[in-house]
Amino acid sequence: MSQAVAGFGRPLLDADGEAVLAAQADAEAFAVLYERYATRVYRYLRPRASNDQEAADITQQVFLKAMTSLHRFRPGRAPFSAWLFRIARNVATDAYRRRRPTLSLSAAAALESGDDPEEAAVRADRIRRLEAQLARLNEASRELLALRFGASLSSREIAAVVGKSEAAVKRQLTRIISSLKEHYRE
Repeated sequence: MSQAVAGFGRPLLDADGEAVLAAQADAEAFAVLYERYATRVYRYLRPRASNDQEAADITQQVFLKAMTSLHRFRPGRAPFSAWLFRIARNVATDAYRRRRPTLSLSAAAALESGDDPEEAAVRADRIRRLEAQLARLNEASRELLALRFGASLSSREIAAVVGKSEAAVKRQLTRIISSLKEHYRE
């Protein structure tokens, strides 16, 4: 990304960078970024909300804050996704200081209907076991897992969100997942 376009001295930008520049020039162009990230932000926030409506409201708060702060984002410095999920993390922290999350993995899994009863029972048992393992993790570890699997962020993007190196994030995720697997088998 630090390469310059021939003769123009401007950094090469990815699709997000181009969309950000367009949105900075014309607020209506922000819709492209919203469409690209709304589902991922919602999936990241949903387990922390008490219901679908609250998660949708918090998602909207994230995008309103992002839109009003977009002039401060500089394409090419850090991924837009990392900047956006840092906002989501902060908005979620503010919202959840007032109360604790109430959606369990079991409830989230129930959102995926369509299984026959036997498959649903097996999945419910697996989820209960996984919930028990996740409950043993500290908040920072659960946050890394949420950013990786809930928000589908890469290690590089997570590193930018949490302020650590990419290598440190990869090591932590590997350790967390290995530990979960080990304890899950027990």
